[in-house]
Parts: sequence; structure tokens; C-alpha cells
Amino acid sequence: MASRKTSHSKQDKSDKYSILLPTYNERENLPLIVWLLVKYFGESGYNYEIIVIDDGSPDGTLEVAEQLQKIYGEDKILLMTLHFLSKGTAYIHGMKHATGNFIIIMDADLSHHPKFIPEFIEKQKEGNYDLVSGTRYKGNGGVYGWDLRRKVISRGANFLTQVLLRPGASDLTGSFRLYKKEVLESLVERCVSKGYVFQMEMIVRARQLNYTVGEVPISFVDRVYGESKLGGNEIVSFVKGLITLFATT
Repeated sequence: MASRKTSHSKQDKSDKYSILLPTYNERENLPLIVWLLVKYFGESGYNYEIIVIDDGSPDGTLEVAEQLQKIYGEDKILLMTLHFLSKGTAYIHGMKHATGNFIIIMDADLSHHPKFIPEFIEKQKEGNYDLVSGTRYKGNGGVYGWDLRRKVISRGANFLTQVLLRPGASDLTGSFRLYKKEVLESLVERCVSKGYVFQMEMIVRARQLNYTVGEVPISFVDRVYGESKLGGNEIVSFVKGLITLFATT
């Protein structure tokens, strides 16, 4: 992917990483994902903050987040309540409160393991990439805990996307990524998709704007607690979104 000049942050201790965690009914998962984030950031020595953006969870997720804030400190755990219509909306509001020059987006359901974050950071530094995306479809990346149906749907969707859009990245629908803050702001402003198509559009728009994309193989593990949100409506929305992107990019 061609290079695009963005402001070059000093790759030193002045860097700060803001992790955006949109949540909905994640009271069982949130304490563990936060503990793991604190553990791996603590071991690596990088400066960070965790921004929990809760979508009015009725299961008490916000109350759990408040307890975590007391444990780890308000400088490390920031809380937001927002009835967001999409992940994009959550990211927009989360970025407004983020004090880091890098943004990490990931799911709070333990499907994305924080152990990969130091690899994301090193990859970004290696090539001064505008964004680094976790990939399930390259190197030793993989998916665990899915039945055959979900694997076929995911593989098929990714293959179809590669053929139609030629995005220059191997995993379009994943939502475990590291961005330069100004790059994420630029992309979110331009994206019109919602749901699962949003992550795909982010990569396609990045290609259009000649942002550089690095990839890190990850192991994706199906959520430990709670129910998956993938259903028939999401599949239909994905197909519609793919056709729209193909027609407009």
C-alpha cells in the first residue's frame, strides 16, 4: 500500500495508547479484559488509558466498570455512557476523551487477547504504519470456538471482499486494530457504514487515502460469556454494504 505522510510522533515514552472498549452486557468479561490490559501494558512499560464506552447495559456492566475505576484509578480507567447506534459512534465519542496519540480498538468479550498489543505497537514502530490490523487469515493467525457455519461465513465474506475490493489487507472484518489518532479521526469522518461493514469500510477508505497498513497475526477466540451478536440481519447488512462499497470505491 502506498505511503501517505502523516505527522510523525516521536517513538518514545511520549507515546500514549488509548484503548476504546465499547461494551454492552459485559459484566463478566470486563474485569478480566481490564486486568489483562493492565498486566500487558504494565509489563511492556507503555503509557496507556482504558476508555469504557457502555451502551446502557442492563446487566450492571457500568457498575462493574465503576469498581474497576476505583481499583486502577481514574487516570487509567475512563467511563462513558452512550446509547450508540454503531461502533463508529462509540469510537467518535471515545476519541473526544482520549488523551493518547494512538488509539487501540478491540472487543471487550475476550475474543481479542491483550497479549497481542505489544506486537501491534512494535509493528507500528517498525514501519511507522498509520494503522496496524490484527489478522486471523495470515501467518499463525486463526479462529477458535466457532462452528463450521461461522467459519464458512467468515472465510467466504473475506474472500468475496478480497476479490471485489482488493483492499491490500488480509482481514477486513476484524475489529482489533491500532491507529494513529489523527488517522482514525480522518477515517471515521468518511465512513458511512454501520455494524460489521464498518470495519471493512475503514480498511477500504485507508487504501483510498494511501494510509499505510501493517498486520499482526492473532488468535481470535469466540466470546467466553454472553451471546454472539452475529445473525441473519448482520449477514444481509454485510452483503448490502459490500455491494455499496464496490459501487462507490
